[in-house]
Amino acid sequence: MTVPMNYYLVLSAAVFCIGLFGILTRRNALMFLISVELMLNAANINLIAFSYFHGNLTGQVFALFTIGLAAAEVAIGIGIILVLVRNFRDVDVRKATTMRW
Repeated sequence: MTVPMNYYLVLSAAVFCIGLFGILTRRNALMFLISVELMLNAANINLIAFSYFHGNLTGQVFALFTIGLAAAEVAIGIGIILVLVRNFRDVDVRKATTMRW
């Protein structure tokens, strides 16, 4: 019994929309990072699903590349959040109109 491709696509679209909604509506920098991770995971779901249904490993290799990219993005994002907290005492991105000390 295999899960039809449509289910993966709907799941991926739902996860991507949740991430997009989080980016567009939140002001917290941590929520931005979490939302971007959701969007990258939605792309990974699509890559793995297409890889499985086409019977090759190309999508899985791209998914691993995306996971590595997400890890690098989190490292840079945490650095930016630490600078925000140190300079503005908050993670609200609206307060950070300038990044000087």
